[in-house]
Amino acid sequence: MTPQRNERLTSVLQKRQNDLTVVLENVFDPHNISAVMRTCDSVGIQEIFILNTRIPRHKKWGKKSSSSASKWLTIRQFTDLDTCWKALKENYDRVLTTHLSGDAVGLYSLDLTGRVALVFGNEHEGVTEDLRQRADGNFIIPQVGIIQSLNISVACAVSIYEAFRQKSAAGHYDQPKLQGAYLEELRTQWGFQTIEEEEI
Repeated sequence: MTPQRNERLTSVLQKRQNDLTVVLENVFDPHNISAVMRTCDSVGIQEIFILNTRIPRHKKWGKKSSSSASKWLTIRQFTDLDTCWKALKENYDRVLTTHLSGDAVGLYSLDLTGRVALVFGNEHEGVTEDLRQRADGNFIIPQVGIIQSLNISVACAVSIYEAFRQKSAAGHYDQPKLQGAYLEELRTQWGFQTIEEEEI
């Protein structure tokens, strides 16, 4: 690995956030998932959750592509809601779902500087009722158009860039958040991936 590449990887790792994540529930289209992954990488989200209780477990994210964000993320896949929920609540204080309902709060009214997981449902039915009932709150992205919905990858991008804005203003990107064995594990993993890219 070149010194420049090592410096780049170190710089990115120092900006990774351990208190913000995205949960994709039963999202069908792998292209939507890949788009979400790229956005997560761009704002420093390291860990994302893939929950498939109504569709088969995903097998591919396009890992062979050098532009794929999946190889730089920690992807946690689940097929059971209870197991996924337990893992979420071990690391995040609030789990917020996106759902158009009377009790929904506008995105820009949320405080996204804490330990938060944002849940996005599938392209046709949204977040399941089972998950919504467990969540700590529900939010919507303000809109003034006829169609009151956005593509899931767009909705996710709008939401986590608002989190990025709030976290940047609060100084969350000024000090490294990943520590210890997990940080070293990622550094080693990323180093191997970089070597593989350089050998292609």
